[in-house]
Amino acid sequence: MKIAFSPCPNDTFVFHAWVHGLVPNAPELEVTYADIDITNNWAATGEGPEVLKVSYAALPWLLEEYALIPCGGALGRGCGPLVLTADPTDTDPASLSGKRVAVPSERSTAYMLFRLWAAQNVPGGVGEIVVMPFDEIMPAVRDGKIDAGLVIHEARFTYPNYGLTLMEDMGSWWEEDTGLPIPLGAIIAKRSLDANQIADWVRSSVEYAWEHPEASRQYVLEHAQEMDPSVADSHINLYVNEFTRNLGEDGYGAIEALLGRAAKEGLVPEFDLSLLRK
Repeated sequence: MKIAFSPCPNDTFVFHAWVHGLVPNAPELEVTYADIDITNNWAATGEGPEVLKVSYAALPWLLEEYALIPCGGALGRGCGPLVLTADPTDTDPASLSGKRVAVPSERSTAYMLFRLWAAQNVPGGVGEIVVMPFDEIMPAVRDGKIDAGLVIHEARFTYPNYGLTLMEDMGSWWEEDTGLPIPLGAIIAKRSLDANQIADWVRSSVEYAWEHPEASRQYVLEHAQEMDPSVADSHINLYVNEFTRNLGEDGYGAIEALLGRAAKEGLVPEFDLSLLRK
């Protein structure tokens, strides 16, 4: 079975057991490690692997062809994207009016949250949006190539190393605004497959990872953009949680709230929310 997910510690931690043949009766995986913008686009064109990690924000374009797998993804609290600038005195969102801002994907949850936040906090809106791989954003902000950056993944822990300043935590804003956790990355599978069976294999891989936390250590660090083991551990502890085992009603409620609000604001096409659970 072909699968694509990011090389980030949470994904490699979650899928380590399945990738290494440690999940009973699960098929052998052929893995492609790819940035979220790449997997979002693959899924949209239908040319990607059978199973992918994508942004929840991309689901309105995908749910006719792909089923949401209710485990293995990233959803939680205190784990939202960050808006960063190079100026330590620049913490006023209004300063982004007309400025160039880098984002990791135009169909990412990060960008969706940013657009909802900017509509309330940036008079007149930002200027140019520049899409670039997430690991290139912080150096670009530091070097003055862009005015601000929207960052994800381990950047939450490493942005001070680049001398950058936090303007806003999109997760804190969303949680204060709605009281809900943040849906970030989803596992999806083509509807021609048995989604329940895939969910069982993914959940078994998650549970193995928790039961044998050291087993995946080498695999995680081999693929991590940030090689500091403490950063990898912090990343895993933040993004791999009970929602990774099972979305549950709270998880589904958060996804429906985010995508429903985005559709109402015209940020995504109208779609049948019931497809999230089918």
